[in-house]
Amino acid sequence: MRIVLVGPPGAGKGTQAAFLATNLSIPHISTGDLFRANISQGTELGRKAKAIMDAGNLVPDEVTIGMALDRMAQPDAESGFLLDGFPRNVFQAEALDAALKEQGQKLDAVLDLEVPEEEVVKRIAGRRICRNDSAHVFHATYSPPKAEGVCDVCGGELYQRPDDTEETVRKRLDVYHTQTEPIIDHYKAQGLVVTLSAEGKVAEVTKRAMDALDNLKKDQD
Repeated sequence: MRIVLVGPPGAGKGTQAAFLATNLSIPHISTGDLFRANISQGTELGRKAKAIMDAGNLVPDEVTIGMALDRMAQPDAESGFLLDGFPRNVFQAEALDAALKEQGQKLDAVLDLEVPEEEVVKRIAGRRICRNDSAHVFHATYSPPKAEGVCDVCGGELYQRPDDTEETVRKRLDVYHTQTEPIIDHYKAQGLVVTLSAEGKVAEVTKRAMDALDNLKKDQD
């Protein structure tokens, strides 16, 4: 299957993408991973992206599209893929549509993970990270440390990342509503969007998504 995963910051896209890709035996293609891989490997697109990012500018759509299409052309993606973080706007969505059409392919589904805005703010703004080891993550509400501000694992200081503050989260949500959310209407016009609640336990959300995809397959058959 060829799937796009979309949803606001804090919807759990990365977590769900990893589980769904494993369950469906297709590669999870993440924009963040693409940038890191291209930059570390010194590809032409990676060098372009690094120079732009080092100058403090946003990477142009054309570079992002190029990286994504290169990755989708790899042998492990022949039978399908799950895109996470791409397309990020309607221009990128249209470019993806055109590239797939040229290859005689098309998307099978766009999974839209829905979370109330205040829940997104609560999820992200409540995160606390250990200064000694960023793998030690706690949450002020859902998984608080035994002692406030102290990591249960190593005793390190817990802190809130600058991009996890409520003010920053709301700005990120504004960007999502302005730039990315319009792709949902773009794909609704093609009958591809499956809207799912991203509230609840991770396994529950994964089951909702897998059930929706199973139903989609049956309808297509």
